[in-house]
Amino acid sequence: MKNKKITSFLLTFGCVILSIVLSVQSLPAQEADEGKLLQSLHSISSHKLFEYVIELASDKYAGRLTGTEEFNASARWVAAHFKKWGISPGGDKKSYLQAFPIPYTLVFEGCEVSLNIPYKGSVIKKRYRYEDEFIPGSTSGSGEVTAEVIYVGYGITAPELGYDEYKGMDVKGKIVLMEREAPVSPNRDPELFKKWRPYSFHQYKLENAVAHGVKGMLYNYGPIGNPNNSYSKSFIYSHVGSAVVADVFSGTGRKHRDVVGKIQKTLKPQSFATGKVSTIKNITEYHPEGIGYNVIGLLEGSDPVLKKEVIIVGGHLDHLGRCYEIMPGANDNASSVAVILGIAEAMAQCPIKPRRSVMFLCFGAEEQGIVGSKYYLEHPVFPLGKTVGFINMDGVGCGDRISALAARNYPEFWEFIKKANDKYIHRVIRPSSFANIARPRLDAARFLWKGVPTISFGVSGAPSYYHTTKDDIDTITPEIMEDMAQLFFVAVLDMANQDSLDFRK
Repeated sequence: MKNKKITSFLLTFGCVILSIVLSVQSLPAQEADEGKLLQSLHSISSHKLFEYVIELASDKYAGRLTGTEEFNASARWVAAHFKKWGISPGGDKKSYLQAFPIPYTLVFEGCEVSLNIPYKGSVIKKRYRYEDEFIPGSTSGSGEVTAEVIYVGYGITAPELGYDEYKGMDVKGKIVLMEREAPVSPNRDPELFKKWRPYSFHQYKLENAVAHGVKGMLYNYGPIGNPNNSYSKSFIYSHVGSAVVADVFSGTGRKHRDVVGKIQKTLKPQSFATGKVSTIKNITEYHPEGIGYNVIGLLEGSDPVLKKEVIIVGGHLDHLGRCYEIMPGANDNASSVAVILGIAEAMAQCPIKPRRSVMFLCFGAEEQGIVGSKYYLEHPVFPLGKTVGFINMDGVGCGDRISALAARNYPEFWEFIKKANDKYIHRVIRPSSFANIARPRLDAARFLWKGVPTISFGVSGAPSYYHTTKDDIDTITPEIMEDMAQLFFVAVLDMANQDSLDFRK
């Protein structure tokens, strides 16, 4: 009995000693891997990322409107970097570019919005200031219309909801003043909003106006630029802000805020003829033959089995083009492309190779209706079931506060981001849930609808300028881009080297 106890003790003691020896032996290897990781991590430089933004926001790419030669040049520029770093092409015919059809409209100088004010038997034109008070519709027809302005609320005709803002209104040949979105909020009442959702799309509103014989539209939207709309050759429209809206309502006995509030409260139309006459003039050129591109770079995994799974890091490359001045799109979304390039270079050159495949995906036509990501999802390089997760970025270059949309939808996915941040980056990141029932505003929305685990990142906390000429390099915070690139480099490499991942559960 005594001998058995001694034998058992020796065996146990031997196992402990062996475990200690093996642990001590593995420490140099772990330290070496940590050293390699840190070396690659610190190769990501804010200076280089800022240079990428300066390039993409420069006049040579003219705002990167998908379909234009300037956008194509920016796509080739991104692809050249992937090639230089040895990242494989994932597009059509062994190229980096995945082509898809996308009509586009060019907008030229000479656009105007004015209010025609009768005065002593003549007319005084009050012309509104470009960008501060109006921006031409990015898919407007070319021409000029002068007509009475009819207020039509949200421009909705919904028989099944007992709601028609055109009923009883003489709008044929007229100009309508219209609100964006719908009178019901997806946040306040999601189930009710689902019934109104089809009527919240810009395309619906324009097409419904055309169907009613309307010739022009003052769209109460910013004013900001936005090429996400339909095109009708004879329909002239511009986006306007509070100055134009206030002038149209002036003298009507109504206040704009009260009228909108009543629509939202009662869900009853409040349309009326304003008695005001406006002129809208736009000079445009429509190109139905446009072809756009997604730019796809692929770092194949080192594991023969796990390489069939992919993690996507992406964001949109495009912006608004000229409307009629160049919209540089430095934050939206050259900043995200710069971060993608930073991650791609670091991962391509890192001695620690990902076991899973990693895709770097720069979408076209996000601004024109989230078309590029829709096309990719219909023509994926990897089966969607093998797409482990998608990190999307949109507007990550301006400020110091990071948001993680849909992070709470996928807690295990989010945990990898949180772990990397806690260990290396130490930024405040605010995770949130995302119901994703409104019209799609992000590439992330389309991936989520297809069941692909997705977290979408943005940055705030500093003055930024959405869809205007002021979204330029002067607004960029290079340090936040460096931190974002380092964060995702670590998190993606960690995810790519796990034995198993299933964020869908």
